[in-house]
Amino acid sequence: MRVVRRISIAGCAFVAALALAACGSSGSGVGSPTSTSNPFENASWDKATPNPSTSAKMVCSKEAREDIAATLGIEAKKVTKPRWVRKDHLYSCAYVYPRGKIVLSVKELSSGTETTNYFDSIKHKYGATQDLKGMGQGAWVLKNSDVVVRKDYKVLLVDVTGIPERLVPAMRRSDVAVSIGAVIMSCWIGA
Repeated sequence: MRVVRRISIAGCAFVAALALAACGSSGSGVGSPTSTSNPFENASWDKATPNPSTSAKMVCSKEAREDIAATLGIEAKKVTKPRWVRKDHLYSCAYVYPRGKIVLSVKELSSGTETTNYFDSIKHKYGATQDLKGMGQGAWVLKNSDVVVRKDYKVLLVDVTGIPERLVPAMRRSDVAVSIGAVIMSCWIGA
């Protein structure tokens, strides 16, 4: 296992905030809905298709691996081959560490209503403990320490239940999930 530069939690938040400002969302944000009754409907947002979107594939990409390693200060031993479940529009991979694994998954949907229903079902299934204002278009830390984030017609789940509470010494399991969620959202353009 190669250890990479360790960044403090406050530093992570600062870096993520800067990345959010720098990356932007190239016009795909909540600010341009096509329906005044639902801020989560937008004709320009990508709907689920038979193949995973570029933004979904990004969670398992080399760039994401490097950014996550820099944020956590620990590099994954390996990242499993990404899996696309076509009928469920679900893209996922696992970041495998010597003491456990973190699974990142992206559920792709086709409308604001579908996205809201799926996002809310995750919150209700696991229970939400902390609202992460400013991340995506809604994000929560769940009771099991996972993080769920919605962005356009996609929902990211950072599943940290497979790692010990202190995989990274200075961070709780939920801090790891929040940091990964922030890294992914910071440059998730065209989601």
